Amino acid sequence: MRALTWQGREQVAVEDVPDPRIEEPTDAVVRVTSTAICGSDLHLYSVLGPYLKPGDVLGHETMGVVEEVGPQAAGRLSVGDRVVVPFGIACGTCFMCTRGLQSQCETTQVREQGKGAALFGYTSLYGSVPGGQAQYLRVPQAQYGPVVVPADGRPDEAYLYLSDVLPTAWQAVVNADVPAGGTVVVVGLGPIGQMAARIARHRGAGRVVGIDGVPERLAMARRHGVETIDAAATDDVVAAVRDLTQGRGADGVVEAVGMEAHGSPVFAAGQKVAGLLPDALAQKFMEKAGVDRMAAMQTAIGAARRGGTVSVVGVYGGAVDPFPMMDVFDRQLTFRFGQANVRRWTDELLPLVTDDADPLGVLDLRTHRVPLEQAPAAYDMFQRKSDGCVKVVLDPAA
Repeated sequence: MRALTWQGREQVAVEDVPDPRIEEPTDAVVRVTSTAICGSDLHLYSVLGPYLKPGDVLGHETMGVVEEVGPQAAGRLSVGDRVVVPFGIACGTCFMCTRGLQSQCETTQVREQGKGAALFGYTSLYGSVPGGQAQYLRVPQAQYGPVVVPADGRPDEAYLYLSDVLPTAWQAVVNADVPAGGTVVVVGLGPIGQMAARIARHRGAGRVVGIDGVPERLAMARRHGVETIDAAATDDVVAAVRDLTQGRGADGVVEAVGMEAHGSPVFAAGQKVAGLLPDALAQKFMEKAGVDRMAAMQTAIGAARRGGTVSVVGVYGGAVDPFPMMDVFDRQLTFRFGQANVRRWTDELLPLVTDDADPLGVLDLRTHRVPLEQAPAAYDMFQRKSDGCVKVVLDPAA
């Protein structure tokens, strides 16, 4: 089959790789009909290369049609089912899964790396499981993970974002703990930030403010009733938030950017140094001395009111990131971090994505749909935010 593989820093290629097969009784094999590029994939593209090897298949936002089912998954899945595959691999029955913490699944936990549940297409830190930017995908723990969606003729984009974007954004808003009628600020209006802003409105926030510096992202957010602050044209974004909130700040803030935020040149240089080291040294550097670009986190902290909550959904990988502890303590802020527990939220989200009224606007997120063979150019476009790119979906059949 054809698959998108990592080859080196900012180098990916579509290659022939072995077809997946049933390896465990709980496996399924899915023929991929749509697979998206995530902002987290860009971390692999640029920063987390020391944990990858050439030929690793990327991608963790995937849906398709079940082609083969292992005997222990056959009671739940059937050949021909249209399914969305959550990015995290969870069993559904362990201590963590039964407590709604599927991202910490004890069955798939990558203990040798000290990490949580295995993830599709996401480095040796998370199990080196081949990803879904491919024509076919082996799905472990298929007796629990895949979400069956209607074969109703609607485009894949009506359901695809159940794999990551929607549950990640939903959890981020829940964790932000915004009271009914309250104010939420979303830092970063990429795909996760876009959906977090819409979900916040859907869940009853009185005011939603989005911060970004890319015109197309700002315009998309405004289409869905979000007030915006153009970070590229605003000298002091935190002051702008306070101007909108009687000098107080937001009840809750969603930080949807993460480790590669713009505006942190010293930390950006540190990331580039790590990328130039041999893999073994780079891993040690990142695990002992690695730092992230913290501009988005600093904005989120500054935008929260005293006693407010900061919900961090942007991915961070640094070991010694600076944190303004005195300010956080003085202002009595609450922080919530973590990978999305996808299957915890899919039952709540399914009625929204199957609604023909499209209350979350899922059909207004993808800006580009291109053949899988064009994935290398699509990665470059998404990273550069060129051609109005907000969200890219790859089509393995095109």
